[in-house]
Amino acid sequence: QVQLVESGGGSVQAGGSLRLSCEASGFTTRHSYMAWFRQVPGKEREAVAGIDTYGTTRYADAVKGRFTISQDNSKKTISLQMNSLKPEDTAMYYCAADGRFTAVVPFSRSSYKYWGQGTQVTVSS
Repeated sequence: QVQLVESGGGSVQAGGSLRLSCEASGFTTRHSYMAWFRQVPGKEREAVAGIDTYGTTRYADAVKGRFTISQDNSKKTISLQMNSLKPEDTAMYYCAADGRFTAVVPFSRSSYKYWGQGTQVTVSS
């Protein structure tokens, strides 16, 4: 049973920083990829950043240069360092994971089988 547990959300003023973490348990596959998505009410859930087992990363254009995704393979944990936060970054952030080989970290929601419960990030102006 794969479980993803997020932590680190909260409230911050514009220009500030937050760090999200996601710990995965129950993963037994050799290949895997994990990502952060975010969603605001009334809008589609969108990918923010992703990383695979080999450390290949991918970022949405809206967060390039401000967010950094990293992983600790030994602990099956990924983190999202969010700097220079903007009010438009306000959303529920979800950790997602899947255990298949892929050449490019996918950004489609349907590519992820496992999801965390979400953690709220609020950025005030």
